[in-house]
Amino acid sequence: MRTILIAGHARLPAGMAAQSVYETITITAEVDKKYGVIVNASCTLATEHGRRFVHDILKGYSLLDGVDEAVTALKAHYLGKAGSALATALRDLQKRFLIFKDKKS
Repeated sequence: MRTILIAGHARLPAGMAAQSVYETITITAEVDKKYGVIVNASCTLATEHGRRFVHDILKGYSLLDGVDEAVTALKAHYLGKAGSALATALRDLQKRFLIFKDKKS
């Protein structure tokens, strides 16, 4: 396979619908092993609409190029309470990908 599945995690703020079910938010991403490009992404937001929206924002970004641009896009377009948690989960996801790449080198 040319892709791997990676998960990044972050704590959710209190008072969110998803927080009553989960204490953390998770972003999972199918990532191209060689180029680090996010092929598919999902998260544990409470609604399918929110999960699809996050997917649409993240798809196509390369984790090898950093996540600052993707975090900026998330913060600009996702205005829910989980925005900061999503950004943190994305940074965690990138960190896990870079660890994977280092082990492969």
